Amino acid sequence: METKWLEDFVSLAETRSFSRSAQLRHVTQPAFSRRIQALEAWAGTDLVDRSSYPTRLTPAGKTMYDQALEMLQSLQSTRTMLRAHVSAGKGMVGFAVPHTLAFTFFPNWVSSVQAKFGPFRSRLFALNVHDAVMRLVEGGCDLLIAYFHPSQPFQLDPARYEMVSLGHEVLAPYAKPDADGLPLHQLPGRQGQPLPYLGYAPGAYLGRVTELILKEAAEAVHLERVYETDMAEGLKAMALEGHGVAFLPFSAVRNELEAGRLVSAAPAGDNGFRMDMEVRAYREKPASKDAPQGVAGALWGFVHLGAWEPAAFSLDRSLQLLFMIIIGGLGSVVGSIFGAAFFVLLPLLLTQVPHWMGLPLSTATATYLEHMIFGALIVFFLIVEPHGLAKLWATARQKLRVWPFPH
Repeated sequence: METKWLEDFVSLAETRSFSRSAQLRHVTQPAFSRRIQALEAWAGTDLVDRSSYPTRLTPAGKTMYDQALEMLQSLQSTRTMLRAHVSAGKGMVGFAVPHTLAFTFFPNWVSSVQAKFGPFRSRLFALNVHDAVMRLVEGGCDLLIAYFHPSQPFQLDPARYEMVSLGHEVLAPYAKPDADGLPLHQLPGRQGQPLPYLGYAPGAYLGRVTELILKEAAEAVHLERVYETDMAEGLKAMALEGHGVAFLPFSAVRNELEAGRLVSAAPAGDNGFRMDMEVRAYREKPASKDAPQGVAGALWGFVHLGAWEPAAFSLDRSLQLLFMIIIGGLGSVVGSIFGAAFFVLLPLLLTQVPHWMGLPLSTATATYLEHMIFGALIVFFLIVEPHGLAKLWATARQKLRVWPFPH
């Protein structure tokens, strides 16, 4: 028996659909069905009632589902702990990164992180998006770095994986310029004279985002696909030779745009032929708080918090947290919430309210007023009401119960 059979079966039990589970497991439906049949052959009994729709589990299947969940969770925890020991011992951080990000975003990102975090050893697995995600799921890397767009989400369980945003990227059309600096091929093209189109191969993540751009375009686009590849770098090379228009991430063409070797192929003043994407990092959550995490865990903490050093938690930050507690209310969860909300909202009110009332108030004046108000409130609450805003809120609620809302 293979563990992926159990994972397939758990997916089927939860979706109750062979086609949907096959899609989530990134296999064809016939292949998925064969794996379920192989599991049934191993178990020696039918696990799925195929005569009903949606699919139901047999009594044996329900027992198998409970046991499969327990076995997979145990195996997952064991593998995570073992990999944590190995990673902590080697000090090597493994990254699974799609090809385009591996060439463009990743080198600059690593340099910027090392400048603040310090040097670390890394291993890069440059793959297509699907294989990069599977590398993380199968435990073959520490971190996954990939594009993200809401229309093309990854099927990663948030209870098992955590995410942090690293930046943003823009996908837009580019082409080689002519002697006057204008694009040789400019969207949207004309009927009967379609533009040569350099596209991504079917199934490519950026290809699906590009299809969304073209679908949502305000006017009809006339393109003729003359070339396709999985890699944005391949499309860029063809665009540089003038073979057509290609949709490329900005980070991949930044140097070529500055040198004038590529120009935007979108109509002048039209921002409809572009799509904003997010660059995210994913990792599998530690099995426990006490599990060793090594360099990969420290790096994740640095990326997630923006820093992993004492300087990030300066005296000013410590005093700010203390003042939140004093103003909000000592020894109260509600007080902590009120204190944090007060610290966030007061600067906004000091900058926006005078503007709404037509009263000029400089940024420096607003900052001075903020410090004065904070200082006055700290003195007031320490002397008059040590329990802060939480106590005032409790008192107000009690009075409202008496009048005008007795109950």
